[in-house]
Amino acid sequence: MAEEALWTRARLGRCGPPLDLLTASFRRHVYAPHAHDEYTIGVCVGGSEVIDYRGGHIRTGPGTIVVLEPGEMHTGGPGTTTDGYAYRALYAEPSLLADGTLGGLPHFREPLLDDPELATTLRVTHTELSACPDPLETESRLPWLLTALACRHSTARVPTDPVPGGDHIAHVVRDRLADELTAPPSLALLAADLGLSRYQLLRAFRTTMGIPPYAWLAQHRVSKARGLLEAGLRPAEVAGLVGFADQAHLTRWFRRVLGVTPAAYRNSVQDS
Repeated sequence: MAEEALWTRARLGRCGPPLDLLTASFRRHVYAPHAHDEYTIGVCVGGSEVIDYRGGHIRTGPGTIVVLEPGEMHTGGPGTTTDGYAYRALYAEPSLLADGTLGGLPHFREPLLDDPELATTLRVTHTELSACPDPLETESRLPWLLTALACRHSTARVPTDPVPGGDHIAHVVRDRLADELTAPPSLALLAADLGLSRYQLLRAFRTTMGIPPYAWLAQHRVSKARGLLEAGLRPAEVAGLVGFADQAHLTRWFRRVLGVTPAAYRNSVQDS
């Protein structure tokens, strides 16, 4: 296991606040005692790490989640002399976890969590956002995921009452995203315009549309891309015109929605 760490800075919406993602793999590295202003949320993906925290020792293993609260001192190092440790971590401002919950800042009595479903979702989300940190995708996925984490494992409670006017809210958001295809507004801005929290907007949209905002917009972009490909434009040109970060991002979503690459689709419709 090599000694390597990669930081990726994502943003929560266009021009929104940053959120850092860490991909780390260490054989011998030992952290000095330190604390973060944010919640540190990590999932172990290999080996074992021993973390000194709250006067005790936490031993991670593959698939375990660790939550370290803001301002709390901790260290970390390899759990064995042979295997090292690897993990994915994100650093979330406290407001991100409080936005969708009731009862103040979530408190995690137990820092080590055994939740295979949530661990898998955290790992996959971290990997995909690190590869292509799209602002709207980050803002759609992470607040929802962090609220689920707080709901399952902290002292916080999540509101269950329906968001009043949810259908109208979802349609307003949908139309704004469609109108501003290449530079969509942040969900925080849309929520403020509607007098809502970001989590309320996400709840209303997902309940009405069945998918989160970034997924709806990606499918709408694919629909627009089809027309441009049919007109003879190349995938590299089309990606920017419909708002995707690059051709790879267009290809990823085009295959998800239609099962073929943009190039294959263009060739097939041109041949016919």
